[in-house]
Amino acid sequence: MVCRALGPKGVAVTIAQTTSPGHAEDLARRAVRDGARIVAAAGGDGTIAEVANGIAGSDAALGVIPLGTANVIAHEWGLPFEVEAIADALAARRTRLMRPLLARFGDGTARLVLQMLGVGLDSAVVASLDGGLKRRLGKGAYVLETVRQIFTSPFPSLAIRVNGEALEVAQAIATKGRFYGGRLLLAPHARADAPGFVAALFPGRGRLAAIRAGLALPLNLLPSLGGVTFRHAQSLEITAPAGLPVQADGDLIGRTPVVVTEAETAIPLIVPA
Repeated sequence: MVCRALGPKGVAVTIAQTTSPGHAEDLARRAVRDGARIVAAAGGDGTIAEVANGIAGSDAALGVIPLGTANVIAHEWGLPFEVEAIADALAARRTRLMRPLLARFGDGTARLVLQMLGVGLDSAVVASLDGGLKRRLGKGAYVLETVRQIFTSPFPSLAIRVNGEALEVAQAIATKGRFYGGRLLLAPHARADAPGFVAALFPGRGRLAAIRAGLALPLNLLPSLGGVTFRHAQSLEITAPAGLPVQADGDLIGRTPVVVTEAETAIPLIVPA
């Protein structure tokens, strides 16, 4: 529908469909080589992040057609959801610079992160989530898997460093923005276009702490939950235990250890005119 709306605005569109995880990054990289000025991702946060990784370092701008489960990036940046408004934004080509995070892993691989990266209960949920259930139930699948994880997870303690300071926590989230899981408030003082990021740290381990956080999040009470701390950070290292899943922008991207810093590459993001 967005493609049809772009036709009368004089915008030529080439459609490429993904077939597997990581394919969007390959398609985006190919589009840049072919001279695309805008590469638009039609999907959720994970697809958008893949496209961003594909165009990073080029002159192409990132467009967003939000079709995912949570669409945190679209909510964070105030991007449109209506077909005509999306088409208007893509045609106008107005951009703001997105300053992503860079996640570097022990095996030498690295990944750009647009909104947030987490290790702990949320990454265990993402790693174990059934794809078919997600397609059928959307956000409901995350709720069910979270409940399952609360009653089965060993809740390992994480050894981390924030700006070099050694700490021990149950969950760590590096976030560029305020929102989590849609428009749920995680870090009210974070600013997606500002330098650095916010490290949200959860010290409490076990079922009770997880249940408290799970109940506080949909009520937008998580920022005031006792024990949770927020640090403005330039670096977050999660060193132990090794082999824990790392989720970023809703997708599994690797395993601990991981080091998170701000990326040197900024990405032009198409925003409403």
